[in-house]
Amino acid sequence: MEPDPKTESSNAVSKPSKLFRLEIAKADSGARRGQVFTARGTFQTPVFMPVGTRGTIKAALVTQVAAIGYEVILGNTYHLMLRPGAEVIKSFGSLHAFTGWHGHMLTDSGGFQVMSLGAKYSESGATFRSVYDGSSHTVTPEAAVELQEMIGADMQMVLDVCTMLPASRETIKDAAELTHRWAERARRAKTRSDQAQLGIVQGGTELDLRRESAKYLEQLDFEGYAIGGLAVGESREEMLRALDAALEHLPTAKVRYLMGVGDPIGILEAISRGVDMFDCVAPSRMARHGTAMTFAGKLHLKNLVYQRDQDPIEKDCPCEACQNYPRGLIRHLVTVGEPTGGSLLTLHNLTFMHRLIEKARKAIDDGSLAKLVSSTRDSWGN
Repeated sequence: MEPDPKTESSNAVSKPSKLFRLEIAKADSGARRGQVFTARGTFQTPVFMPVGTRGTIKAALVTQVAAIGYEVILGNTYHLMLRPGAEVIKSFGSLHAFTGWHGHMLTDSGGFQVMSLGAKYSESGATFRSVYDGSSHTVTPEAAVELQEMIGADMQMVLDVCTMLPASRETIKDAAELTHRWAERARRAKTRSDQAQLGIVQGGTELDLRRESAKYLEQLDFEGYAIGGLAVGESREEMLRALDAALEHLPTAKVRYLMGVGDPIGILEAISRGVDMFDCVAPSRMARHGTAMTFAGKLHLKNLVYQRDQDPIEKDCPCEACQNYPRGLIRHLVTVGEPTGGSLLTLHNLTFMHRLIEKARKAIDDGSLAKLVSSTRDSWGN
């Protein structure tokens, strides 16, 4: 199915957008390190974006997140539209002003969340029930754009149909085609000139559908492109094959964003293939369950072996937890349900992810990314 000619741009492939421009400073095979220029300023790539579902990262202050070195965080339109409501956020001026975050922000349209809640899809949009009070809501592609323009993040995502895997080819194909039609409508609905809009490639693990989806969306000339519908039940090998298929047909001059992938091996493998942006709830979610992310692998600090451990979580880590508190104390805090334990672990895990990305950037600079991928695979398994 070809895009509506009215939505096509005459320079769909050759020139990056002035609004949302990627400048590549260094490449290492398929990987690239660079800088994204936006209406707000700039941020470095590759970049990991902590997920502030309701506008802030759980168990961490935005000032702490900024102090770690993060330049971009993510908010979720699904949750923000329900509570406190886009109108409330708009009354503050933007999500930045509402939350006190002064860096860049990206809002997800909520496609993954409504899928996980058993949404019903039609040509019009997605109908779902609120996780808060059970009330019914319908979001159209146009409404998703309007809501995100009211919320005011620097980057917004189109409404898409995400499918849990495994699924039948017919289900995946139907979801991708509906995503394409919605993407056309979202592109026409966008009005803010200071906000970048990213299209989302779907297609599950069907490689030909991934290629078709990427080619289709490329013609709509989005400011950037995301690869969605992965890390939803498939193996890492299946994920990487699907990612490769999508990247074949996405423009190299524009940002590429792999949605919802937060395991260190998966991130580094994707960086090596030319992905620029990542997000995931994993660092804060794992922290709340007592798990620390380290360059030696995961530490399950609730285990009894750490009860008398006087070492920091990771000896060379500069985070608040590692500089001031032993493993034994943090184990005690998370075991008894003291929120401070989850907060300290969240700061550590966010610091780990930022350090991982910094290592990846340096490895691209000196041509050693393959070694970093290999050593991380040894530490984390597979």
